[in-house]
Amino acid sequence: MSKQLGVIGEALVDVVISDTAEQRAFPGGSPLNVAVGLAKLGHDVFFAGRWGRDEFGDLIDQHVSTHGVKPVLERVETTSVARAYLDPSGVASYEFDLNWEVPETLVADFATATGGAELDHVHVGSIGTVLAPGAATVLRALTAVREHATISYDPNCRPTILPDRQAYRQRAEQIVGLTDIVHASDEDLTWLYPHREITDSLRDWAARGPGLVIVTRGARTILGSCADGEIFEMPIVPVQVADTVGAGDSFTAALLWALHQVLGDRAGIHRLSTSAAQHAVRIAAHASAITSSRPGANPPETAELLAALQVAGIDPQGLP
Repeated sequence: MSKQLGVIGEALVDVVISDTAEQRAFPGGSPLNVAVGLAKLGHDVFFAGRWGRDEFGDLIDQHVSTHGVKPVLERVETTSVARAYLDPSGVASYEFDLNWEVPETLVADFATATGGAELDHVHVGSIGTVLAPGAATVLRALTAVREHATISYDPNCRPTILPDRQAYRQRAEQIVGLTDIVHASDEDLTWLYPHREITDSLRDWAARGPGLVIVTRGARTILGSCADGEIFEMPIVPVQVADTVGAGDSFTAALLWALHQVLGDRAGIHRLSTSAAQHAVRIAAHASAITSSRPGANPPETAELLAALQVAGIDPQGLP
């Protein structure tokens, strides 16, 4: 896997709070989770996020270093914090205290970090796409990198960050129009489009330009649409849930891992067959299940995912 991948978005510390366990702190933020998930699956990953010169920032810095993710931006004063409140079933709801400032030199910063080599693929998502002042810079950077890289996007909507539904929807649709691969949750689409069916929202986003759109639905089945325009449905992987923190991010990372042959190849993504897309979703669902089975955003290593796929009778080598 010699392709170079970039991830843009927030890094923060998840402080996990529940009635059944002591308070815990984990490095997190959806884009950082994806970056770590990709690195643990063997990719070279450059991450454009911010964290502070404080105790929580040291936790993130150690996390990034341990897993081989290559930081692109300098550390700032303080680290952003998300407080994740777990309900009795382990499902998390969030409150945030964060700041998102990104230098206008973001594209040049990536080029410097990679030694001048162009990225093959860039993933972007979550708070980093909507929170001012950095969100506007992120949008400009995506427009620039699209000339030489494919793009994936997970909106991972946080209404407490931007309660204006119309503004959130507009920004999401702008990014979808620049994107080749989209992974959204049913909660994302229900909040953005409360008066229409999930399948209608899926079709709408697929028509805006991506070659692959996937919608995960928690404990329900997974929906998708690729080049032929037909919606397909896939089962989840049943698991005893510890919590859902980072499960969707593990899904995204493993989806990209499964699609590594076409990352950087826009035409290849837009030629994906339904069987190839379903194959990638099966792999991603197993990664998500592994993460859900243990506390915090802890995506699987390559060997761990390969072992799960072997048990399930899934060939991870290449697309059908």
